[in-house]
Amino acid sequence: MTAPVFWLVIPAAGIGSRMQAECPKQYLTVAGKTILELTLGCFLAHPQLLGIVVAVAEHDSWWPTLELAEDPRVHTVIGGGERADSVLNAVLALENYGAQADDWVLVHDAARPLLEAQDLQRLLTQLADDPVGGLLAVPARDTLKQINAEGQVLKTLDRSVIWHALTPQMFRVGALQRALADALQAGVAVTDESSAMEWAGFAPRVIEGSAMNIKITRPEDLQLLHRLRGVDAP
Repeated sequence: MTAPVFWLVIPAAGIGSRMQAECPKQYLTVAGKTILELTLGCFLAHPQLLGIVVAVAEHDSWWPTLELAEDPRVHTVIGGGERADSVLNAVLALENYGAQADDWVLVHDAARPLLEAQDLQRLLTQLADDPVGGLLAVPARDTLKQINAEGQVLKTLDRSVIWHALTPQMFRVGALQRALADALQAGVAVTDESSAMEWAGFAPRVIEGSAMNIKITRPEDLQLLHRLRGVDAP
């Protein structure tokens, strides 16, 4: 099956406070490349890519220094206070570059630089004819416990029905725009694009991806990324 053409949105307006670094985590470097450059590199070689909108912070001084900032396929928009605000701003901006309501848009975390090409291709091809869209995810491997406010175990959950959500997440431009806007207006906690679509009454499909598609959130994640890239951590 042929992969469909698609747009890409990257929310990159966060400051990454848990990383405890001097700059936002997406601008930390590994082997001379920022995490954001590595992340975008997962998509730029794909022949079906139509364009990218990166949501950056209003006073982001790092983005203009990147070579990618000059790529004609890559555009920017000012992000919002939360991830969902940034994604909505970027999805709205897609119209300026020719996106249609029925076009596919993929949303991918700025700090997930290890997306494998075969996972991207699987997501695109398996959801190409899906009426809703979906997301990459991995099945839970560990025993899962539900606890109370005191940290005591209430029960053991059935891990066979639990999956860890990853990105990219893939939906139609118009449907995702409406779902995000309505959820935000209603004050719904939107932690990813799938949760907005779920709130709107849709049932996104889960496509199994690689557990190596990690999000760089804490210092130990950055150390792991250095090892996986074959370089010494600073």
